Amino acid sequence: MTKGEDIQERLTGLAISALNFCKAMPRSPMGIHVSGQLMRCATSPASNYAEARVSESRRDFVHKLGIVLKELNQSRMWFRVVVETGLLPQAMLRAVQTESDELCKIVYSSRRTAASRLANTVRYGRPS
Repeated sequence: MTKGEDIQERLTGLAISALNFCKAMPRSPMGIHVSGQLMRCATSPASNYAEARVSESRRDFVHKLGIVLKELNQSRMWFRVVVETGLLPQAMLRAVQTESDELCKIVYSSRRTAASRLANTVRYGRPS
């Protein structure tokens, strides 16, 4: 399995975990709102990363990784809201919070490297 495939699998696993947590949340107005927000942002990184992997250029790749990172950060915030409002117990979300933290670091590093290579390409006139 390549590094890109591994990250894709981990992002897909995060999305599935988030959907299962949303299913477990109470059907109260707060639970419905938070689960809707979490569903949208936690499922987005996997599909956006899949798009990034087939990007048309290095610039497009950097842009799409930026979207993945934004959505992962939003997911991390909503996982925190779930815990701090008591919608689900922290013990239930601990592993997925750790995974989302790790994925943020990986995607951030990947984006930084790709952006640096893009800048060098522009600076030295090499094709992207």
